[in-house]
Amino acid sequence: MNLKISGYIKVVLFFGLGIGMMLLVYHYQNLAFKADCALKGIPDQACSLLDKLKDDLSRVRYGWIWITIIAFMLSNVLRAHRWKMMLEAIGYKPKMTNLLGTVMVNYLANLGIPRSGEVIRAAMLSKYENIPFEKSFGTVVTDRIFDAIMMAIIFIVTFFLGGRAVADYLNQNIHLEDKLRFLTGYPFVLLSVFLLGFLTVWGVYKNRAKIRNTAFGNKIMLKLKGFYDGILSVRKVSNIPLFIFHSVVIWVLYFLMQYLAFFSFDPTQHLDIIAGLVVFSFGSLGIVIPTPGGMGSFHFLTAEALAIYGIQGSDAFTYANIVFFSIQIFANIFFGVIALIILPVFNKSRS
Repeated sequence: MNLKISGYIKVVLFFGLGIGMMLLVYHYQNLAFKADCALKGIPDQACSLLDKLKDDLSRVRYGWIWITIIAFMLSNVLRAHRWKMMLEAIGYKPKMTNLLGTVMVNYLANLGIPRSGEVIRAAMLSKYENIPFEKSFGTVVTDRIFDAIMMAIIFIVTFFLGGRAVADYLNQNIHLEDKLRFLTGYPFVLLSVFLLGFLTVWGVYKNRAKIRNTAFGNKIMLKLKGFYDGILSVRKVSNIPLFIFHSVVIWVLYFLMQYLAFFSFDPTQHLDIIAGLVVFSFGSLGIVIPTPGGMGSFHFLTAEALAIYGIQGSDAFTYANIVFFSIQIFANIFFGVIALIILPVFNKSRS
């Protein structure tokens, strides 16, 4: 009962954080919108950001939105196949239906409690495919590590291709140069963190025999070995070029989802690929922040990126909502619920 209450509290807290951030973004966008109305001589009672948002959404070209949803599902199929390659490398033959279905449940769960989906995804696959949880979870961790690598590459590319406008924004809003100067000015901070981590790992390794001789320690070591095998499964993948290809195309599809959505909305349809890359990078960072689906944080950072290219605050807010509600809400909930319904039926028929 206590675990259930704790789970409910976490859901409420994360949703509260997301909704609070979204309302804060709306509040500041609304103030800016009313200030713009005042400059244009529009009466306050005739100036409503909510009405503008409704009007904008009614004129969206939804054909482009459906294309972004197709790109989203293609990326998930590739993610499931990449995951299959890792699991096959350590001796398991999971069904693509279970892999794709649990990936979709992963996204659905993250809308409730951010990052909980990875654990649920591994647990569901472990149940349906009789794979030890620690090995399944290890491959999920590797999956996310490659996502982090790809995101880092995209940020580096964005920084160089985005030009001076991106560098100026980072310096003005997060004082990047000051932070880098702080790190280089206090190297002992980084060194202390590194040494602490190293000594902890070294201590465990040095005493591994003693730890293994206890019943609890032996159990933990076996679990860690399974987890370690799962993480390093990529080393045994039979087709490394195909694995890398999947990793790259998944993120190309993510980028296309954001870029193609430009064409669904008049104020953003003129933006080029570089602008799409910048907006995509900022928005991706917003999704990483632990709110449900990036609620609020995605809106804020997407609007900030669009401001670099002169897109008005209210138009930027509308565009962020177009992408957020079509992918993060509609697609994740729709396909996630379908997966929850289909997976038990599919696996029951197999048993």
